[in-house]
Amino acid sequence: MDVRPFWLAGSPATGDDELTVTNPHDGRVVGVGSVPTQNQVEQAVAAAHAVRKEAAALPIHVRAEALAHVSRRLAERSEEIARLISAENGKPIFWARGEVGRAVSTFRFAAEETRRFSGDVQRLDTEPAANGRLAYVSRQPYGPVLAVTPFNFPLNLVAHKVAPAIAAGAPVIVKPAPATPLSALLLGEILAETALPAGMFSILPVPNDRAGALVDDPRLPVVSFTGSGPVGFAIKDRVPRKHVTLELGGNAAAVVLADADLDWAATRVALFSNYQAGQSCIAVQRVIVEEPVAEAFTAKLVAAVESLVVGDPADDKTQVGPLVSVEAAERVEQWVAEAVAAGGKVLTGGGRDGATIAPTVLAEVPRDAKVIREEVFGPVLVIEPVGSVDEAFDAVNDSKYGLQAGVFTRSLEVAFRAGKELEVGGVIIGDVPSYRADQMPYGGLKESGIGREGLRSAMEDYTFEKVMVLTGLAL
Repeated sequence: MDVRPFWLAGSPATGDDELTVTNPHDGRVVGVGSVPTQNQVEQAVAAAHAVRKEAAALPIHVRAEALAHVSRRLAERSEEIARLISAENGKPIFWARGEVGRAVSTFRFAAEETRRFSGDVQRLDTEPAANGRLAYVSRQPYGPVLAVTPFNFPLNLVAHKVAPAIAAGAPVIVKPAPATPLSALLLGEILAETALPAGMFSILPVPNDRAGALVDDPRLPVVSFTGSGPVGFAIKDRVPRKHVTLELGGNAAAVVLADADLDWAATRVALFSNYQAGQSCIAVQRVIVEEPVAEAFTAKLVAAVESLVVGDPADDKTQVGPLVSVEAAERVEQWVAEAVAAGGKVLTGGGRDGATIAPTVLAEVPRDAKVIREEVFGPVLVIEPVGSVDEAFDAVNDSKYGLQAGVFTRSLEVAFRAGKELEVGGVIIGDVPSYRADQMPYGGLKESGIGREGLRSAMEDYTFEKVMVLTGLAL
């Protein structure tokens, strides 16, 4: 099997070590990637640092066309890329195709935002002392971005770091997850087709135990991390003087109120508690239901969960595939067992076959159980009946996480209450918390992270405001 090169300052390169990627479903080898040496990592960082001024000065049309080219090429190679995502990640091909489609949009949105990212003008003669003065407020990149990306969306979450960096004029070094580096390496092939200067991007599949040197390097003033909370906050504590953005975990809640369309709610909750095998920060984990409809909704939800197709990720009909590894599945299985031992009831699912966990619905689980308090990151949801809207919102907020929440209601008044009262970064009315439009601001509160993604929001995170005042103008 051919060894895939990594990308060092925009060019393919190979190192001394190799990384073998296997399919979580059947264990077959998907591909082999080359791992950069420490010297090659140093070359990549030095190149990013050296090109930073040229990158910041790149004409807008050069940035925009590079991003548009990537969008077009992803679309042209969409089936090939979807098959690769599914193979290395275990994601059903249905969801992998959706991820490619989202990445196409992410780069297109970035190309569009690049052309709009032009700064602001402020007249300062609002006071007599500033007659004839005008301020031009631009945004300038801090410098090269270190992008640390997770396994669950091995293409689109890389896109959400690479695209805004290029759009803002910042070089970017990607450290993809060791379990799923191949999609990022393929993206490097497409980026190399553009007119971006050498050093504008590197994609380095270094092991996690070597990532600390990249985090520490002062030539990489921005660290953008998506992954687990403990790792993310350890990075922030490690480099307090750097600009660090964190997209971390969640235990997303869906609130189903008595006026909701129960069939719609059950269908959506069932699907999006189990999509990506639950390995999404905004997969539905907690279902908070008003008591008058709790029994009817639970029956509909269990039936909808049991109707999901579990199986081979390569099969077009499969909706739920394996977790990323057997070890991940064993952890989820243990958490379910702990919840049951504490008094919880399994309404459906609960079993494990290798890396696959059967879609699981739990009830009567104590509030202090891990499946409620922590992020399961597996196909498990917990139903909790409540007596009122107030209790429902209190239950949502009773969490150290605050990424997104969904509220199924027909009441406009309740919808606006939710938007104000729920302690999360995003409130989705009439649907699950798993909804995300790639151009909108996305991020959380509390232990769910710091900063926002969503192209323009990320571009702002990677840049700072700079003011130039013009004097003596006839305004």
